[in-house]
Amino acid sequence: MSDAHELADQRALVTGGTKGVGEATFAALKAAGARVLTTARTRPDNIPEADFIQADVTTAEGCKQIAQTAADRLGGVDILVHVVGGSSAPAGGFAALSESDWRREIDLNLFPAVRLDRLLVPGMIDQGSGVVIHVTSIQDRMPLPQSTTAYAAAKAALSTYSKALSKEVGPKGVRVIRVSPGWVETSAATALVGRLAAEAGTDEQAARQGLMDSLGGIPIGRPAKPDEVGNLITFLASGRAASIHGTEIVIDGGTLPVA
Repeated sequence: MSDAHELADQRALVTGGTKGVGEATFAALKAAGARVLTTARTRPDNIPEADFIQADVTTAEGCKQIAQTAADRLGGVDILVHVVGGSSAPAGGFAALSESDWRREIDLNLFPAVRLDRLLVPGMIDQGSGVVIHVTSIQDRMPLPQSTTAYAAAKAALSTYSKALSKEVGPKGVRVIRVSPGWVETSAATALVGRLAAEAGTDEQAARQGLMDSLGGIPIGRPAKPDEVGNLITFLASGRAASIHGTEIVIDGGTLPVA
C-alpha cells in the first residue's frame, strides 16, 4: 500500500480532477504526498483554490494557460494524468453523428492530452524523469455502436498516440502508461441508472443489471469504484511501478472477453 510519503517529492497535474475518477485520482495522489493541481472550467467547493486551475482544457489557449500555471506554481510537473473525457454525442448510430459531434468528442477525449503532453513532457525529458498516464476506455476495443461510436474512436486514437509517445520518450526517462476502465460507478453513472429505470418503468437494480448486460456482463458483478481506479493510477505513478511502461492496464471487472 502507498503511504503519505511515497510521492512526497512529486509534482502532479490531473485533468478532469473535480469529479468521478479524476476526483478520486486527485485525492489518492495527495494522500500519497504529491503536490497536486487539477483543472476544470469551474471550481467545485471540494477543491481548494490553491490546488485548482480554472481553464478550458478543450482549447489550445486553455492548455497553454494550464501548463503555464503549473510551471509557475509547481516549477514543473513530474506526474501528468489525463482523466478528462466523456461523451455528449447523441444515440442513433453513425448516421446521427454530425461534424460538430465528432469534433466535440475529439476535442475532449484526444486533443487535451496531445496539447498538454507537448507543453509539459519536454520538461520531463530535460530532467530525465516523469510519468504520463492517459485514461482511455475499454470502448476503444468494445464500442457501443448505437451510442458511443465517436467517443470510442477518440479513445482509440488516444491509445494509439499514447503508445507512440511511449516508444519515443521511454528511452529518455519518461514512462507513459494507459489506464483503461470499463464501467465506473461515478455520480454520472448512478444518474444514468436512475434515468434508465424511470424510462423503463422498473427499479434501479434492474436498470443497473440491464446496463451491465449491455456490456456483455461484468464477471465480478459490479462496476469499478472511482477510488479503485484512482488507487491504480497512484500506484502506476509511483516508483513501485518503475518497470511498467508503454502498456495498457485494464480495470473493468473482467468485462472484456479477451485479454
